Amino acid sequence: MMIKTTKIGIIGSGRIAANHAEAYMNMEDVEIVGVVDVIPNKAQHFIDDLGIKDAQAFENYNDLLQLDIDGVSVCTPNFAHHKTSIDALKADKHVLVEKPLAVTLDQGIEMVQVAKATGKILSVGYQPRYDPNMRNVVNIVKSGQLGDVYYVEVGGGRRRGMPGGTFINKELAGVGATGDIGTYSLDLALNALGHPKPLTVSAYTSNHFGTNPFYHPESDKFEVEDFGIAMIRLEGGIVLNFKISWAMHMDTLGPAIFLGKDGGLKLTPAGSGPWSGVWDGGIDSISMFHDGDKQYKETAIPIEKHDINIFAAKIEDFVHAIREGKPAPIPAEEIIINQSIIDGIARSSKLNREVEIHLPTF
Repeated sequence: MMIKTTKIGIIGSGRIAANHAEAYMNMEDVEIVGVVDVIPNKAQHFIDDLGIKDAQAFENYNDLLQLDIDGVSVCTPNFAHHKTSIDALKADKHVLVEKPLAVTLDQGIEMVQVAKATGKILSVGYQPRYDPNMRNVVNIVKSGQLGDVYYVEVGGGRRRGMPGGTFINKELAGVGATGDIGTYSLDLALNALGHPKPLTVSAYTSNHFGTNPFYHPESDKFEVEDFGIAMIRLEGGIVLNFKISWAMHMDTLGPAIFLGKDGGLKLTPAGSGPWSGVWDGGIDSISMFHDGDKQYKETAIPIEKHDINIFAAKIEDFVHAIREGKPAPIPAEEIIINQSIIDGIARSSKLNREVEIHLPTF
């Protein structure tokens, strides 16, 4: 049976957009119809540099949305995720939006509501979910091998890995390290736990490194946090201890751990160097702690070696969902929980006190 060509538009033409484009171009029966960037000529340069055959360049995404396309990748700065995604959904297009879902909780809620109302896919870009070892962790936790999980510690941190440009502009990014790499840590924990709703957040954030010219060349423009910690109470009596860093005088903020009544799990992230130590990729080690024969035991869980391109896998899953009429591979209804915590961290840090989280039922 002949497969109908899936027509895609890409909104934004930065580095992450190039990753999307390359993944689409490597798929059969997928055509990139257009690319959008508000900066004059940038979309055309993007098309030329990547050799995207027959694609049109636009400066206004509404021009792209008038075309006969099936879906769009939203690869804009964070502040534009909300309106761009909503306009695409209302134009009857499926949407794959890069993380974080939005800047504020209210924006994320509206995005989920519009996706529900239009019946279109709104999937969010969390490629670590496609790592087989990450999936193994989720399976272990959900299998009940740990018993009831009551405490999770997750985060990780870079010793020195601060971006610049739009990432450090408050108006464009909304948040810093918590929404850039911290959101992956939250997804690791929440996905394994089955997405329990957060009840309260008590947080602290700072930007001691980003605002110091010794550590960052754009220190005078650095407006977001480069470090954050939070204690999050989840429904079901679970406590989540979250830590993240773009820069610090330490090699690690520790492994991720899941503590259950019958066992514990310890994970370390894959990668090396000053930009590593976070959960935006694979897993280096997994250890299970449990009792047996009246003795303490630690069992190393084998790490599966693989050649899966997890970024490409997320793009392929989105396309397959469009073609086969399936639900969003990584639905915004799940990621709104992640967003609510990021929003709570920002509010708690600003107010210097614990804040409550309230989520609607979708």
